[in-house]
Amino acid sequence: MPSVIFIEAGGTHHTVEVAVGQSLMQAALDNSIPGILGDCGGSCACATCHAYLDPEWGQHLPAVTENEQGLLEVVTDPNEDSRLTCQVVMTPELEGLIVRLPRSQG
Repeated sequence: MPSVIFIEAGGTHHTVEVAVGQSLMQAALDNSIPGILGDCGGSCACATCHAYLDPEWGQHLPAVTENEQGLLEVVTDPNEDSRLTCQVVMTPELEGLIVRLPRSQG
């Protein structure tokens, strides 16, 4: 099973195994990663799963949808690597992906 590294704003690392086909948000919730709330249950309606995804894996990430882009425009502290983790589904190519959590969700 591929793994992902979640890094809290304070620097604490959490390496978790993520099943192929599972969203990064659900993996974070299943592993009690602080800073990922997933209030809407993964329906891309709240942005409480905002994170910064390491750009090294950008070519393997799904495109940002119009709905996701709209939510990313209202998150606190967005940057060019911002994504909603509910919209990123694990694939084997994402092995070792680094997900940084914003201070605003810490």
